Order: sequence, then structure tokens, then C-alpha cells
Amino acid sequence: MYVARIQREKLSNQVYTAMKEMIADYRFQPGARLVIEQISKELQVSRTPVWEAVGRLEQEGLVVTVNRAVFMVALTAQETLNLYAVRQVLEGMAARLAATRMDEQSLRKMADCLELQKDAVRTKDVLAYSKLDFLFHASVYDSCGNPFLKELLETIKNKMRPLSIHMELDFTLLIEHHSELLRALRERDSEKAEYALQIHNEYMMAQIRQGSGKWPPEASRDVEGTGSQSGRQVVPHPVFQEGEK
Repeated sequence: MYVARIQREKLSNQVYTAMKEMIADYRFQPGARLVIEQISKELQVSRTPVWEAVGRLEQEGLVVTVNRAVFMVALTAQETLNLYAVRQVLEGMAARLAATRMDEQSLRKMADCLELQKDAVRTKDVLAYSKLDFLFHASVYDSCGNPFLKELLETIKNKMRPLSIHMELDFTLLIEHHSELLRALRERDSEKAEYALQIHNEYMMAQIRQGSGKWPPEASRDVEGTGSQSGRQVVPHPVFQEGEK
């Protein structure tokens, strides 16, 4: 009895991890429906561990369930601004701490990541840039020396996974922000490192405000005639089939 439960919980964790990776790889658009049968088939498991993983993802604010239909959450402009406001403060703190703690290996890792970002910008690969941006910021979290701060920042970044870009970003400027941050970290300058991330987040918030009219409306939309049970916005999109991005 106990062994079977442990094995089932272990499988559920594996499915949860796989689904988090799918979300990290942008397999589903904000508002897209997640077809449980399709995910179950792809992962070669029954629907039970998939539903258990969905429950955890819903608690994290990444998906919402409406009448047994599962959708990726679509963040509104205001929700995104609220997340960035918290992220700005916490990232600044993390950068200040990391400036005196980051080792040479981590600095080289960030430098390599920055070069790959430049390549992504040159080839206009927004998806690749987004993934690299996540890794670049994660290096700062890893080096801040405060596990609670790191956990909070990772939670905020994960909550931004359903973010649909409704902005015309200057990626060259974003690269400059990252370059300034890396320079400050190399110089062990805590104030400059903190300021670099504050400016970076200020720019993002300004772009969100500027393009707020292009975002979906604040009110939750109905799905199949019913409102979202969680109060979060659901914007139906075509389901992504295997191999689509």
C-alpha cells in the first residue's frame, strides 16, 4: 500500500517536472488549452498523474481549470506590472548581494549567455532570447547567497511564464542593460549592479504601460459559457500540437 503510493507520487512529480519544462519551452501560448489526453499520450502515462500535476500548476498560478478543461493563464497588463514591481526590488537586492559573492565561473557563464543573446537578437529568435534571458537572471539569483530571496525570485519568474508579449521591445537596449549588469558584477560594484537591474525592470514596465492597450481586457472571459473559477483571465487559443512552438 505504502510502496504503491510512493511510486505514484514519484510518477506525479516526474510528470509535473515534464509539464513545467513544456511551459518553460513555450509549448503553450497564454490562454491555450492543454489537452490532457494528448499530454498523457506524449508522456506515456495515465491521465491521473497528469491531473495531479495540473493541480500543482494551478496552485502556482500557471494554469486554470474550467469545467475540466485546462488552460494556460493569460496575464493582464496590470498583473504583469505588479509582478515587475516586486521583481524590480528583489532583483536589485539579489544583484547587490551577488556582486560580492559571484565567482569567476558564474561570471564566465553569464558572459557566454550574453553572447548567445546577441546571436539570438541578430537572428531575431525571440524564443531563444527569452530562454537565455531567464538563464542570465537566474545566475544572479544563484549567486545572491540568500536561498529565500532566490526562491521568491524564481517563483516570480515562473509566474511570468504565461506572459504574452504585447510590447515592441528594443532588444539592443536590453543587451546593453545586461552588459552593464555584467560589468558591475565583474567590478564587484554592488550599487551599480543593483541600479542596472532597476533600470532594466523600469524599461520593461514602461513598455508594458505603453502597450497596455494591446493587452487582453482585464475582465475574465467566458469559456464554453462559464466564467473562470479562479478569477484569472482565460483567453482561448488553438491547441499547440507536438512540435509546434
